[in-house]
Order: sequence, then C-alpha cells, then structure tokens
Amino acid sequence: MAHLVCQHLEDVSRDALSEHRKLIKKFVRKRNGVYALYRKDKLYYVGLAKSLSSRLKQHLRDRHSGSWDRFSAYLTIGNQHLKELESLILRISQPGGNKQKGKFPNSEDIGPLFARQVREFNKYKEGLLFGKKIKKPKSLLKGSGIRRMKLRAWYKGRKYRALLLKNGHVKYNGRDYPTPSAAAAKVVKGAVNGWIFWKYLRSPGEWVSASHLRD
Repeated sequence: MAHLVCQHLEDVSRDALSEHRKLIKKFVRKRNGVYALYRKDKLYYVGLAKSLSSRLKQHLRDRHSGSWDRFSAYLTIGNQHLKELESLILRISQPGGNKQKGKFPNSEDIGPLFARQVREFNKYKEGLLFGKKIKKPKSLLKGSGIRRMKLRAWYKGRKYRALLLKNGHVKYNGRDYPTPSAAAAKVVKGAVNGWIFWKYLRSPGEWVSASHLRD
C-alpha cells in the first residue's frame, strides 16, 4: 500500500542542530518533508522543504530564530502532495509564526452548498409547523443521491465512458441500459456489478465507485 510519510523525527532539541549537526544531516539532508517548530511545547510554526536540513539550519538565523526551542520532522516519499499537506496542517493548527493560511487551489468549498441546504431544510420544517405548502427540498427526497452525471471505467487498459441518468438508467455508446450492471456487462461481455465497475467524480480529482450513490 502506498504511503506518504516514510520516516519521522519528533520532539528534538534545537541544540541538537549544532551539537549533532552531522548526525541529523545524515538523516534529513536533501529529504522532502514537513517540519514543525515548537516553543515550550506549543506549536509555533509549520513549513515544508525539499531539503529539511537546509531549512532547519536557515531557521537558526532568520526571523524565527529566537522563537523556537524544539522541532519535529516528517520525511515523505516524493513531494507530490507536500504543499497540500502543509496547507492542511496550517488550516487546522493555525500556528502563530505562520503569516500565510494554507490554500487548496484544486479543492471545492462545499460550505455554501451545505449552508443553502440547511436554509432549505429550515424553511421546509417551518412550513410544516404553520401549515404552509412548501415543496420538499431535493436533498431530502428519496434517491436524491442519483442525478445525471458522467461515469467512467477502465477495463483491460482501455477507458470507457457512460452517463448515469436521473431515473437510474445508464447511457453507454448511444444506448440506454436499465441498470449500471447491464451497461457494464456490455463492456466486459459478461456478468459484472455495474455499481462497482463504474466510477463517478465525487470531488475534483477523486473518482469513486458509483455504489457510493446508493448509501
């Protein structure tokens, strides 16, 4: 199974960077990772670096030099998700030494959607209390999880595309199939669970099994 953090070094004294410089350099030199600086056991600063040894050495002289006394380092495999990992930590912990708040440029903020559906729900409940005829919000309708959306699947090295319709049918290769399994069977030329075979885009960059729509 793929993993992100491969090694870590936690709660080390700042003094170790000078007293055991060569030893620490041996472990973290030119290594990708996220690090944390602490002041009296309180998180002060979080950062990322493609060379942790150089970055920690830099913090002994820069504007943070007198603001921390211990550090932790988390070595990662590659740096593909390093920036997002740093942003996640910053948004959760909000260290005092960081000026910037972490950003997720490819992430969809679903807060406004949640807020809108809460307002719809409250309006609907208020209508029930006072005998008003208010249409039931779509988010409360049975089967509201299934909506028209694009599907895709990989089979024997080839990508297949389809469309999930509001009635639960699947349109594939110009034809309408009554179930995802029927459409998938056409692809593999045999019986297959279409809800697992087909994937849909649940969030930017995240394709998951269509079976999640039935939960």
